[in-house]
Amino acid sequence: MNFALKKEMSPYLEQPRAMPVGTAGKMGYLYLGFELDGEGRSILRDLERHAPLIVQQELYFDEAMPQMPCVYILSSGGPNVDGDRYEQHFVVRENAYAHISTGAATKLAKMRYNFSALEQHITLEEGAYLEYLPEPTIPCCHTRFIADTTIRIAPSATLFYAEIYTSGRTHYNGGERFEYDILSVCTHAERPDGEALFREKFVIRPDTCSPTTLGKMGGYDIFANVIVLTPEEHAERIYSLTSPFIDRERRLAAGITRLPHRCGLIYKVLGCDTGQVKRLLRRFCSTVRTEVKGKPLPEEFPWR
Repeated sequence: MNFALKKEMSPYLEQPRAMPVGTAGKMGYLYLGFELDGEGRSILRDLERHAPLIVQQELYFDEAMPQMPCVYILSSGGPNVDGDRYEQHFVVRENAYAHISTGAATKLAKMRYNFSALEQHITLEEGAYLEYLPEPTIPCCHTRFIADTTIRIAPSATLFYAEIYTSGRTHYNGGERFEYDILSVCTHAERPDGEALFREKFVIRPDTCSPTTLGKMGGYDIFANVIVLTPEEHAERIYSLTSPFIDRERRLAAGITRLPHRCGLIYKVLGCDTGQVKRLLRRFCSTVRTEVKGKPLPEEFPWR
């Protein structure tokens, strides 16, 4: 995808002076393909990676689903910097299942000339199941970041995809709160035959329209967006088990609604503490997994 053609990124097209776009080590690529082996266990059959993105091997530590591969995406390049371009492809084949996360938060460094971009393609075949829960994204002062995710999912498959965006490095140098230049995030989904399901896009420019106003983020620092694509019967039961709330004491709020075309749900969380937000997302993911797979999500590792 040529992100330079996106209108919102047009002010940020100057080539970085140190390492231009396309330089080795700035074009991360990752392909993960999961399928069932002859014994019915889900395995990471295909793996292709280009630095700085790193995946070593799948792990089987989930006690509730011991045959589910758990994969952590790492980066050898530190934070995302000017001109970085990352591309990720996740394919879960018929009746296979997987859990994907990242080894640490994605940090977006200060950018003076260009921007950082992430392109994702997620494909789920019939009966497939994928949990994708990356760690939070942290934009610092003058970050420019754009992400585009395309999902192609069969009607009987289930995807749990969670994103967490913080307001910045709130404990650094007196605190950076919404001091980035632009954050552009787009997610769209379709069926294997090309039928469009939904498209959601938000573009945040704090210097022109502050996210701290009433009706946007208000006094919250963290925004989490969860997309659950699943058959309608699962979606309706998950919806009935999930209550929206505003907890002013804990400074935490959540809401849920149905996606178009009866394809699933979207769940949004606002908070001020990353740990609280992550725990709430895992609780919601456990509700989804219990409904679809009959197994709860285990407790997160204490050091995560």
